[in-house]
Amino acid sequence: MRRYVPGVRGAAPLPERCAADATMDVLVPAFTSRHAPPTEGALVDIKTASALHRLRLISLPEALSFPALILFGSVLSRVSDIDYLMMPLGMLHGVLFTLYVVFLLDVWVKAKWPLKRVALFFLLAVLPFGGLYGEKLLKRYEADGVIAARARAEGTVSA
Repeated sequence: MRRYVPGVRGAAPLPERCAADATMDVLVPAFTSRHAPPTEGALVDIKTASALHRLRLISLPEALSFPALILFGSVLSRVSDIDYLMMPLGMLHGVLFTLYVVFLLDVWVKAKWPLKRVALFFLLAVLPFGGLYGEKLLKRYEADGVIAARARAEGTVSA
């Protein structure tokens, strides 16, 4: 299904019956009696799923940058004359860790996670290779959210 995107060639033309959704700033087709309108829960699920996906995308590079910083930056600079890796690896890890914390706070707000779960993911980010386990958990949470959103959309679950 092609979606209308302003200013993009090859995109579907603007449907005759559409309404602008003020909360999402996107064009949503006007629904007939055949189709149920989107629910508020579905929009929250989309926001939550995208926040989880962003956190999952940044968790793997962040999880690998910390051991790389320890191994190539710290150990090699002390054992050999290779000391030029410390600054770029440290800066890369700092940027990735900052993005991870920002995305974790975003997920905390949008997914309404309990403080214990947020603290667990923060602790996993601080431990070397702990982010790999965190990425595995995030993949599970993301899949569970997609399954729950589909069940709500089909009407099999009324939560």
